[in-house]
Amino acid sequence: MGRIKSALEIALERTESVKSDRAGIEQFEAKRRGIRLANEYLEDSKTVSLGEAIKKAPKDEQEALKQGIFDVLLSQLNLPVSPEDETRLAAAGKGLESVIGNARFSALFKQFSQALSRYLDEAARYEEAIKRQYAPKLRQKEEEIARRIGHTVKLDPFQDPEFTAFYNQNMNSLKANYQTIVDQVREQAVLMFGTH
Repeated sequence: MGRIKSALEIALERTESVKSDRAGIEQFEAKRRGIRLANEYLEDSKTVSLGEAIKKAPKDEQEALKQGIFDVLLSQLNLPVSPEDETRLAAAGKGLESVIGNARFSALFKQFSQALSRYLDEAARYEEAIKRQYAPKLRQKEEEIARRIGHTVKLDPFQDPEFTAFYNQNMNSLKANYQTIVDQVREQAVLMFGTH
Protein backbone atom coordinates (compact mmCIF):
# COMPACT_ATOMS: atom_id res chain seq x y z
CA MET A 1 0.00 0.00 0.00
CA GLY A 2 1.32 3.40 -1.01
CA ARG A 3 2.09 6.18 1.35
CA ILE A 4 -0.60 8.88 1.77
CA LYS A 5 0.76 12.36 1.15
CA SER A 6 -0.12 15.24 3.40
CA ALA A 7 -1.80 18.35 1.98
CA LEU A 8 1.42 20.28 2.58
CA GLU A 9 3.47 17.80 0.54
CA ILE A 10 0.98 17.95 -2.33
CA ALA A 11 0.95 21.77 -2.27
CA LEU A 12 4.76 21.90 -2.24
CA GLU A 13 4.95 19.53 -5.22
CA ARG A 14 2.50 21.66 -7.21
CA THR A 15 4.26 24.93 -6.45
CA GLU A 16 7.76 23.58 -6.97
CA SER A 17 7.74 24.61 -10.60
CA VAL A 18 6.40 28.07 -9.83
CA LYS A 19 9.35 30.37 -9.18
CA SER A 20 9.17 34.02 -8.36
CA ASP A 21 10.10 35.74 -11.61
CA ARG A 22 11.24 39.21 -10.54
CA ALA A 23 11.74 40.44 -14.12
CA GLY A 24 8.29 39.21 -15.14
CA ILE A 25 6.69 41.00 -12.21
CA GLU A 26 8.53 44.22 -13.07
CA GLN A 27 7.36 43.97 -16.69
CA PHE A 28 3.79 43.39 -15.55
CA GLU A 29 3.96 46.40 -13.23
CA ALA A 30 5.47 48.55 -16.00
CA LYS A 31 2.61 47.60 -18.31
CA ARG A 32 0.09 48.50 -15.59
CA ARG A 33 1.85 51.86 -15.13
CA GLY A 34 1.54 52.36 -18.88
CA ILE A 35 -2.19 51.67 -18.71
CA ARG A 36 -2.62 54.19 -15.87
CA LEU A 37 -0.46 56.73 -17.70
CA ALA A 38 -2.50 56.38 -20.90
CA ASN A 39 -5.73 56.90 -18.97
CA GLU A 40 -4.30 60.00 -17.30
CA TYR A 41 -3.18 61.22 -20.72
CA LEU A 42 -6.68 60.75 -22.12
CA GLU A 43 -8.09 62.74 -19.21
CA ASP A 44 -5.67 65.63 -19.74
CA SER A 45 -3.43 65.30 -22.79
CA LYS A 46 -2.10 68.84 -22.35
CA THR A 47 -0.27 68.17 -19.07
CA VAL A 48 0.73 64.51 -19.45
CA SER A 49 3.68 63.81 -21.75
CA LEU A 50 3.87 60.19 -22.82
CA GLY A 51 7.24 60.66 -24.49
CA GLU A 52 8.83 62.05 -21.34
CA ALA A 53 7.32 59.35 -19.16
CA ILE A 54 8.72 56.66 -21.45
CA LYS A 55 12.18 58.27 -21.48
CA LYS A 56 12.19 58.50 -17.66
CA ALA A 57 11.33 54.81 -17.26
CA PRO A 58 14.20 52.32 -16.81
CA LYS A 59 15.37 50.97 -20.18
CA ASP A 60 14.34 47.39 -19.37
CA GLU A 61 10.75 48.53 -18.58
CA GLN A 62 10.17 50.89 -21.50
CA GLU A 63 8.74 48.27 -23.87
CA ALA A 64 6.24 47.03 -21.29
CA LEU A 65 5.29 50.62 -20.45
CA LYS A 66 4.78 51.37 -24.14
CA GLN A 67 2.67 48.23 -24.53
CA GLY A 68 0.34 49.31 -21.73
CA ILE A 69 -0.01 52.79 -23.23
CA PHE A 70 -0.50 51.37 -26.73
CA ASP A 71 -3.23 48.94 -25.63
CA VAL A 72 -5.30 51.69 -24.00
CA LEU A 73 -4.90 54.19 -26.83
CA LEU A 74 -5.62 51.61 -29.51
CA SER A 75 -8.88 50.72 -27.75
CA GLN A 76 -9.96 54.35 -28.22
CA LEU A 77 -9.91 54.11 -32.01
CA ASN A 78 -13.55 53.61 -32.90
CA LEU A 79 -16.37 55.42 -34.65
CA PRO A 80 -17.32 58.67 -32.91
CA VAL A 81 -20.86 59.05 -31.64
CA SER A 82 -20.76 62.82 -31.39
CA PRO A 83 -18.43 65.66 -32.41
CA GLU A 84 -17.07 65.73 -28.83
CA ASP A 85 -15.53 62.31 -29.49
CA GLU A 86 -13.21 63.87 -32.07
CA THR A 87 -11.20 65.48 -29.24
CA ARG A 88 -10.71 62.11 -27.54
CA LEU A 89 -9.76 60.49 -30.84
CA ALA A 90 -7.27 63.26 -31.64
CA ALA A 91 -5.62 62.80 -28.23
CA ALA A 92 -5.47 59.02 -28.74
CA GLY A 93 -3.92 59.55 -32.17
CA LYS A 94 -1.22 61.90 -30.87
CA GLY A 95 -0.48 59.46 -28.08
CA LEU A 96 -0.19 56.58 -30.53
CA GLU A 97 2.10 58.67 -32.71
CA SER A 98 4.46 59.18 -29.78
CA VAL A 99 4.44 55.50 -28.82
CA ILE A 100 4.73 54.14 -32.37
CA GLY A 101 7.23 56.74 -33.53
CA ASN A 102 6.55 56.24 -37.23
CA ALA A 103 5.91 59.17 -39.61
CA ARG A 104 3.71 56.93 -41.76
CA PHE A 105 1.33 56.49 -38.84
CA SER A 106 1.09 60.27 -38.40
CA ALA A 107 0.03 60.67 -42.04
CA LEU A 108 -2.35 57.72 -41.76
CA PHE A 109 -3.95 59.14 -38.63
CA LYS A 110 -4.45 62.52 -40.28
CA GLN A 111 -6.40 60.82 -43.08
CA PHE A 112 -8.29 58.79 -40.49
CA SER A 113 -9.33 61.95 -38.63
CA GLN A 114 -10.62 63.48 -41.85
CA ALA A 115 -12.61 60.32 -42.61
CA LEU A 116 -14.17 60.35 -39.14
CA SER A 117 -15.13 63.99 -39.57
CA ARG A 118 -16.84 63.06 -42.86
CA TYR A 119 -18.55 60.17 -41.05
CA LEU A 120 -20.06 62.51 -38.44
CA ASP A 121 -21.30 64.85 -41.19
CA GLU A 122 -22.78 61.97 -43.16
CA ALA A 123 -24.38 60.46 -40.05
CA ALA A 124 -26.10 63.77 -39.30
CA ARG A 125 -27.35 64.04 -42.91
CA TYR A 126 -28.48 60.39 -42.87
CA GLU A 127 -30.42 60.95 -39.66
CA GLU A 128 -32.23 63.99 -41.07
CA ALA A 129 -32.99 62.18 -44.34
CA ILE A 130 -34.33 59.15 -42.48
CA LYS A 131 -36.56 61.35 -40.31
CA ARG A 132 -37.85 63.24 -43.37
CA GLN A 133 -38.53 60.01 -45.21
CA TYR A 134 -40.39 58.54 -42.24
CA ALA A 135 -42.26 61.76 -41.30
CA PRO A 136 -45.44 61.04 -43.35
CA LYS A 137 -45.81 57.62 -41.73
CA LEU A 138 -45.22 59.13 -38.28
CA ARG A 139 -47.87 61.83 -38.91
CA GLN A 140 -50.28 59.11 -39.99
CA LYS A 141 -49.67 57.25 -36.72
CA GLU A 142 -50.11 60.48 -34.71
CA GLU A 143 -53.45 61.18 -36.48
CA GLU A 144 -54.63 57.63 -35.85
CA ILE A 145 -53.81 57.88 -32.14
CA ALA A 146 -55.42 61.36 -31.98
CA ARG A 147 -58.67 59.97 -33.46
CA ARG A 148 -58.69 57.19 -30.88
CA ILE A 149 -58.02 59.28 -27.78
CA GLY A 150 -59.59 62.57 -28.83
CA HIS A 151 -56.62 64.99 -28.70
CA THR A 152 -53.45 65.64 -30.67
CA VAL A 153 -50.36 63.61 -29.93
CA LYS A 154 -46.74 64.27 -30.85
CA LEU A 155 -44.70 61.07 -31.20
CA ASP A 156 -40.95 60.87 -30.81
CA PRO A 157 -39.78 58.85 -33.81
CA PHE A 158 -37.33 56.89 -31.65
CA GLN A 159 -40.22 55.59 -29.55
CA ASP A 160 -41.70 53.96 -32.63
CA PRO A 161 -40.25 50.44 -33.06
CA GLU A 162 -40.85 50.55 -36.82
CA PHE A 163 -38.89 53.81 -37.14
CA THR A 164 -36.13 52.52 -34.89
CA ALA A 165 -35.71 49.42 -37.04
CA PHE A 166 -35.70 51.53 -40.23
CA TYR A 167 -33.22 53.97 -38.66
CA ASN A 168 -30.86 51.24 -37.42
CA GLN A 169 -30.89 49.45 -40.76
CA ASN A 170 -29.85 52.60 -42.62
CA MET A 171 -27.36 53.84 -40.02
CA ASN A 172 -25.75 50.41 -39.68
CA SER A 173 -24.95 50.37 -43.40
CA LEU A 174 -23.20 53.74 -43.02
CA LYS A 175 -21.36 52.56 -39.91
CA ALA A 176 -20.22 49.39 -41.67
CA ASN A 177 -18.59 51.44 -44.44
CA TYR A 178 -16.60 53.50 -41.96
CA GLN A 179 -15.90 50.64 -39.56
CA THR A 180 -13.66 49.07 -42.20
CA ILE A 181 -11.54 52.24 -42.11
CA VAL A 182 -11.30 52.02 -38.31
CA ASP A 183 -10.29 48.36 -38.54
CA GLN A 184 -7.61 49.10 -41.14
CA VAL A 185 -6.09 51.92 -39.07
CA ARG A 186 -6.06 49.69 -35.99
CA GLU A 187 -4.34 46.91 -37.96
CA GLN A 188 -1.74 49.32 -39.33
CA ALA A 189 -1.11 50.69 -35.83
CA VAL A 190 -0.50 47.17 -34.53
CA LEU A 191 1.88 46.41 -37.41
CA MET A 192 3.79 49.66 -37.01
CA PHE A 193 3.99 49.28 -33.22
CA GLY A 194 5.34 45.76 -33.67
CA THR A 195 8.16 47.00 -35.90
CA HIS A 196 9.23 50.07 -33.89
